[in-house]
Amino acid sequence: MRTNPEPSEDNHYLASHVRLLAESYQRLTGRVLIESPSPSTAPIARFLYEAPFVVMSHGLEHDPIFNYANLAAQRLFEMPWSRYTQTPSRMSAEPVNREERARLLDTVSRQGFIDNYRGVRISNGGQRFFIERATVWNVIDEKGEHHGQAATFESWTPLPST
Repeated sequence: MRTNPEPSEDNHYLASHVRLLAESYQRLTGRVLIESPSPSTAPIARFLYEAPFVVMSHGLEHDPIFNYANLAAQRLFEMPWSRYTQTPSRMSAEPVNREERARLLDTVSRQGFIDNYRGVRISNGGQRFFIERATVWNVIDEKGEHHGQAATFESWTPLPST
């Protein structure tokens, strides 16, 4: 299995990946993903990694694997970085919700992004939660090359176990 380095001071909190996420988000939505008091990418990457809202992304594999999850995402989905970045993104939804999730990602692929997504997700430990006002977007570089998809949201509500 591949190993992705966990964001840290040593690797500038994966600044190049965060720059790709932030630039594609702004290009597609016209909004800023995260504000930073410094123009340097490294502090922005650290702020995003430590932000109180969820940001996560997956790559282009046949069964896409998460390649980024900030601390809020790791806590919410109850997975450390090492596990998160080896997990297929489909696992963030219960089996009964995976078809709906697949339709969502197909719509994002065609439109570039969607706003105000709502849906039920599940943590690695089995905790179900309802996310609201999520933005899901294609991760595309300045040359138009597609690198995957990402999502951000700051509102979620735990649901009772079934």
